[in-house]
Amino acid sequence: MRPKTLLNEAQLALTIDRLCHQLMERHSHFADSVLLSVQPRGIYFGDRLHQRLKELQPEATLNYGKLDPTFYRDDFRRRDKPLTAHDTVIDFPIENKRVILIDDVLYTARTIRAAMDALLDFGRPQRVELMVLVERRFSRQLPIVADYVGSKVDALSSQVVKVEWQQIHGEDRVILLKETTNKS
Repeated sequence: MRPKTLLNEAQLALTIDRLCHQLMERHSHFADSVLLSVQPRGIYFGDRLHQRLKELQPEATLNYGKLDPTFYRDDFRRRDKPLTAHDTVIDFPIENKRVILIDDVLYTARTIRAAMDALLDFGRPQRVELMVLVERRFSRQLPIVADYVGSKVDALSSQVVKVEWQQIHGEDRVILLKETTNKS
């Protein structure tokens, strides 16, 4: 199966703009809100979202950080190869803040569960919201839903939803790939 394009460059840019406007509508000037992208793949979406928000609302206070949930994963010790930890960068308080967790693809929800556990080590937020670029429907293993969704897709468990970014892959797009192994 050839990769199927779910979002091309123009559609991806439009989706990011829509999500930014939804955030601005709900969080105004972000004085009591913080953005946290989930390592490793959510940071590219988070970086793009953060940059676009700064362009749309230059006067807003935008606290943006990166959270690595590697050691909070329930499959941490079950992998054949050791997982590689990434940097967590949170140089602002999250206590009593509205935290927007940002990830690229919501699949089983295990990464988000791990991210929420990791987040609590930094304080107790007033509220946690979830933003994902792509939600894979009908594959959730945990009762976690996103507050902001860029696109929804129905995919078989043998398929992979991959987000590609200009700075890494040479173009911005979201594709659906056929793969023989099941990943979570």
